[in-house]
Amino acid sequence: MRLCHHWPRTVGGKIHLIDNMLFPKIKYVAVGSMILTVYVAAAFISTQSEARPIIVQPVAASTPKKPKLQPFYDNGVYDLIEFGGRKIERREEEWKKVLSPLQFAVLRQAATEAPYTGALTDNHEQGVYYCGACGLALFRSKAKFESGTGWPSFYEPIYKKNVTERDDHSLPDETRTEVLCARCNSHLGHVFDDGPQPTGLRYCMNSAALKFRKP
Repeated sequence: MRLCHHWPRTVGGKIHLIDNMLFPKIKYVAVGSMILTVYVAAAFISTQSEARPIIVQPVAASTPKKPKLQPFYDNGVYDLIEFGGRKIERREEEWKKVLSPLQFAVLRQAATEAPYTGALTDNHEQGVYYCGACGLALFRSKAKFESGTGWPSFYEPIYKKNVTERDDHSLPDETRTEVLCARCNSHLGHVFDDGPQPTGLRYCMNSAALKFRKP
């Protein structure tokens, strides 16, 4: 036997009773409605968040650094070091790209510039004379003297190791001593034994084979 509780309701002015067994159904419907409402609200919020455009703040990209290009020949290192034995070897095509036609003819082909035409013949400033091809230190200005020959002349190199010598048989019936840069093997000029003291030597150089730098 089912126990029932009755609640009055008014219909058409008359009081009727409602079976309280209907309440569980009403509760279920109410709870279901609440759940549905929550679900719809959550779906709406999710939809709104998805529809909202995502703003990405631009990040300033750092400017890429250009790689430091290494020169393919060693020039510009103008110091007073003594040659340590490390040679510079380059193809003649490479030397031709970085030297003027006159420099290439003198330094790489052993040509001789005309006397009294070189830019350094009458140079009397204090400084150092370097190889025109590789920058190796060759002569100090204090060793320069007036030879009256029309070419820059020195009585000694800055370091004996910075120059090399070899016999030159390019002139008929005469053997001369050719002077070359010890590092890049470029032709510089010739050395003779008619110079002043303290060495008695005359390093007769081509201006086109040298670069002069003040201290």
